[in-house]
Amino acid sequence: MDEFTVAGLRVVREAAACGSFSTAAENLGYTQSAVSRQIALMERAAGRALFERHARGVQPTEAGRIVLRHADVILGELDQARHDIRHLATRPAGRLRIGAFSTAMAALVPRAIAATTARDPRLRISLREGLSARLLTAVARERLDLAVVTAPDTLPSGVVIEPLLDDPLLVAVGSAHPLAGAVSATPDMLRDERWIAGSQEPSATLLGAWRDPGREPRIAFVARDWVAKIGLVAAGSGSTVVPGIAVPVLPATVAVLRIDHPSAVRRTVVAYRDRGAAQPRGAFIEALRDQAADLAAQVRQRLRAGA
Repeated sequence: MDEFTVAGLRVVREAAACGSFSTAAENLGYTQSAVSRQIALMERAAGRALFERHARGVQPTEAGRIVLRHADVILGELDQARHDIRHLATRPAGRLRIGAFSTAMAALVPRAIAATTARDPRLRISLREGLSARLLTAVARERLDLAVVTAPDTLPSGVVIEPLLDDPLLVAVGSAHPLAGAVSATPDMLRDERWIAGSQEPSATLLGAWRDPGREPRIAFVARDWVAKIGLVAAGSGSTVVPGIAVPVLPATVAVLRIDHPSAVRRTVVAYRDRGAAQPRGAFIEALRDQAADLAAQVRQRLRAGA
């Protein structure tokens, strides 16, 4: 039975990036026949074609895109392993692998990193952005030293959490929106909003935390990219829900208001394994707490200023 190989994954990734088998061969230092052979072996392992062949090049099929997603993860882990082995003898005093969900990467985590490295410039930090569930799995498997995540219903074995903050969910609207300048709004006041969300399924978005279960929100645009969401809001194309920790990086063309509902809050925690060295993990968690408190104060100040 044919198996996926590291060499094959590299060839698939390069061919997809170039859109050409011949260019991939040139970039990798292979012959074109060697690249074609690797692609054929990978397609046999997948049981499906990974590329559509055209006169002007190639592009991944749906199966090819699935393989590419996994290839990026696998090859990234292998490159990191190679890097870690190469630097065994010259490793600095500390090393910290941090994960966080996307909006925590906007201000909370970068500020905590700056505060921590100011005290210990030799500390080497690596970052991974992702969904909370995947980050928890990475912590459980010891691929991350800690992760900033939303509070989970269940924890993987060996993982513990510490609270950071109860982060308010806010509505971001354009400066010309009728609610711009308001401090808060009830869910009923938001009933007819045109929403910009990361998914058409409300339960998979922040809209699911506080909405009326008897009425589906009207999702005008689906945009997974954070910058795209805020761009659409600033242009007056709809509203979106943002966590409080992201407020300091919002442009002045976007106003925010609190959702007047007890469920409009997201509990943010830091997760790590219950064993292993406490340092430099402890110093970073302390910095996270300090920055979380500062961000909460900035949110309150911006809401007052908008009133």
